[in-house]
Amino acid sequence: MLFPPDIPDDAMFLSRSNPEELLGCYSPFGFELEGKTWPTVEHYYQGMKFTDQDYQETVRQAPTPEAARSAGRKKKGLLRPDWKKVREVIMTRALYIRCKTYPHIAEALLETDNRVLVENSNYDYFWGCGRDRRGSNAYGKVLMNVRKKLREEADSDT
Repeated sequence: MLFPPDIPDDAMFLSRSNPEELLGCYSPFGFELEGKTWPTVEHYYQGMKFTDQDYQETVRQAPTPEAARSAGRKKKGLLRPDWKKVREVIMTRALYIRCKTYPHIAEALLETDNRVLVENSNYDYFWGCGRDRRGSNAYGKVLMNVRKKLREEADSDT
């Protein structure tokens, strides 16, 4: 299949919402951030959409990543005003902390070498590549940035 110029043929496609995808948001590896334990990256990401601490807690305690996502979408009118500016920072923070908490996840990310990582969503043109592979692929870019930081840290330790 021929991809747009920024997606090479050897790109690695993954699913953000597959709980079996180690590098995805739904994988069941909790971590500590903001003074709380978050069950998944998705829980943290959805919770950080809001400044209301009670609603953040509702999202954090959602029984599944799908329920956290649903809760994060229910209160769109109450999103923090800077959400579009900070959402990639929030996602980066969650993925980085999860990698630092679970060395095997960091290792899995590092083992992707320098391959382009692509969130394979037909419907999400911001986080994913979209149906026509011309989406922003922000999730793949965040993962590659986290991979770069982990590699820099590993290099500085040697």
